[in-house]
Amino acid sequence: MKPIQHHQRTFADQDFQQSLNQLKDIVQANNEEVTESNTSDSLHQVISKHTDIIDLDAWEDAVADIEQYLQQKTNKSKNP
Repeated sequence: MKPIQHHQRTFADQDFQQSLNQLKDIVQANNEEVTESNTSDSLHQVISKHTDIIDLDAWEDAVADIEQYLQQKTNKSKNP
């Protein structure tokens, strides 16, 4: 192989490797965006489910507090 051809092949190989690296970076960036999107959606669903549970728990706590308040008020009115 002539030195000029060898140099051209080396240059082409380097250029090709650089293009592959750029393509790899683009694919990784796209995969990260998809993963973040899926994670975000999944996280949103989990938060929504837990929010429903938290709201239910909050309502139950509020009802218990009201019942306790009414019970104390009833006991005070019976025993002045």
